[in-house]
Amino acid sequence: MSKIIVATDQFLTARGTRKHLFARRPGAAMLAGISLVFAGCGGGGSATSPTTPLEPTNPPPPIAFSTSEALGQSLFSDVNLSLNRTQSCATCHDPAQAFTDNRLNAAGVTAAFSLGDDGISMGNRNAPTATYASFAPDFRFGTHPRLNSQQPDYIGFEGGQFLDGRAANLQDHAKAPPIGPGEMGMPDIPGVIERIRENPGYDASFRALFGDDIFDDPNEAYDAMANSIAAFEKTEEFSTFDSQYDRSLTGDFVFDPASKAAQGKALFFSQQFSNCATCHQLQPNSSRTETFTSYEYHNIGIPINQNARLASNQPLDTLDEGLFNNPEVDDPAERGKFKVPTLRNVAVTGPYMHNGVFRSLDTVIKFYGKFLTTSDFPVNPETGSPWRKPPIPDTVSFAELEDGRKLNQDEVDALVCFLRTLTDRRYEPLIEEDGVICS
Repeated sequence: MSKIIVATDQFLTARGTRKHLFARRPGAAMLAGISLVFAGCGGGGSATSPTTPLEPTNPPPPIAFSTSEALGQSLFSDVNLSLNRTQSCATCHDPAQAFTDNRLNAAGVTAAFSLGDDGISMGNRNAPTATYASFAPDFRFGTHPRLNSQQPDYIGFEGGQFLDGRAANLQDHAKAPPIGPGEMGMPDIPGVIERIRENPGYDASFRALFGDDIFDDPNEAYDAMANSIAAFEKTEEFSTFDSQYDRSLTGDFVFDPASKAAQGKALFFSQQFSNCATCHQLQPNSSRTETFTSYEYHNIGIPINQNARLASNQPLDTLDEGLFNNPEVDDPAERGKFKVPTLRNVAVTGPYMHNGVFRSLDTVIKFYGKFLTTSDFPVNPETGSPWRKPPIPDTVSFAELEDGRKLNQDEVDALVCFLRTLTDRRYEPLIEEDGVICS
């Protein structure tokens, strides 16, 4: 497994672990003049041949990053690219927490909405994991077949970055947070480039990687920044494919046929008993590159997260129209739809849904179960109250949601246990039992 290691005069990063490092700074080399004295023979005479000392040299700043991936890794974690120098990409996508925002709210639980660099601003969506994001196709209108599903081929918008696909790809995605008013808060692109050029290593690296004139146009330099961050996000650091599920495909892990995880796996890929694979499978069974998302867009009737909105002083009656907020989309039939997220690392990336309204996978699966005939789960187990109605009911994907049969508690537990096997090896210690014991 390859590693990316970046050394700067501030820190060393190795696979997401940050340690302080006092880097050696090369001093100016100076060569002293050398005098050669030759003693004469006889006559007592002598001759001296002096040399002129060499002038001291001033070497250029060291090139700290020899690849765009390494440069992108440093930029990803650099808080100096935010207005108050408190926030980076890694703040909301922490490598130690499966690239999610694990900061706690006043109640001591993981906050549903991320806090901006100004210490005040909050959005109204949960920061999704950045793991495996590089596999999303560019945002487009397209079609693809469904696997292990009784539903017809999907036709509609797919792919892109952000939950509404408004960034076509990783490069576009990386451009938004630094100048996002509620995120890193820089006033404009030239301001970000000024911050980059404060770092001599960045300045030298940009010139070496993108041309000596890269800073002549701030927009070109900003593109280079985004391309570098995207290059880092395409490395194995984000997509290790080494979960128990992955290891089962190589023979390094074996599902006990009697285990809850094995039962959950059978349910997940079943055409008759669950509707999971309809939206969370894109490759044939046992594919080594399955990311457990179809990148489709759906309105599944997620209720407004009232608690999070109240905590962040946001109005309760404002609708998040999802895909319809994307500038490329003008059809009201897309209101309330959000991109289907990856299920990789889902066991350690709560809270769940686009607005973080549910705290456990048990609740998530029971929410899906409420759409099935004679559901055993008429109430939200986290509130003890009936499930609240969808805020935009006219675009709910009932055809997909109602495809399946009702599940009992044992089957819900089995699905939770299978989903835990989709956790990257390094994040397995983060899994909490949360009322479901899989062993």
